[in-house]
Amino acid sequence: MKKLLITAAAAMFAVGSYAHGDEDHAASAPKSGAKAADGHAHSHGDSDAIGVPGQAAKVTRTVTVDMTDAMRFNPASFTAKQGETIRFTVKNSGKVKHEFVLGTEKELKEHYELMKKFPEMEHSDPNMVTVAPGKTGEVIWQFTKAGKIDFACLQPGHYDAGMKGAVNVAAVKGAPMKADGHGDHKH
Repeated sequence: MKKLLITAAAAMFAVGSYAHGDEDHAASAPKSGAKAADGHAHSHGDSDAIGVPGQAAKVTRTVTVDMTDAMRFNPASFTAKQGETIRFTVKNSGKVKHEFVLGTEKELKEHYELMKKFPEMEHSDPNMVTVAPGKTGEVIWQFTKAGKIDFACLQPGHYDAGMKGAVNVAAVKGAPMKADGHGDHKH
């Protein structure tokens, strides 16, 4: 029963919440293979709210982020340009497992609540990396929309302890179109 709940929970938070153009949504399901009844991962309605998985060949710069057992990211904030693809090299200099997860504040809070209920849940989405103590991981991400994009460690207790930060994405004239075919626009 616990495995079934974890699989169902993982399906709710599949990468389907991020736009992926014309690719098959089922390909974005968690590694566990969890899918909705129709065989697809589904959106939370915030498609492209934080950007899209980046391509290594299009990385414009690398940002190194250190995660510590003081429950902090260093740096805790930085800037990016709309359309920029960044390679985050994420180092865990602590003695406990940490994560670097990009998302909207709402998505991060929802995912954190789920992690508190299922602390051993394994997932591998392009907007995040889980890093063992003393190890390094990476996330390659393209910021397609201007505004504030949050990041956090969603290991139980870490988010509440203040392990969070933000990327401030500056608008760029002529930036790549959003996945919906429009430029950055306000509703």
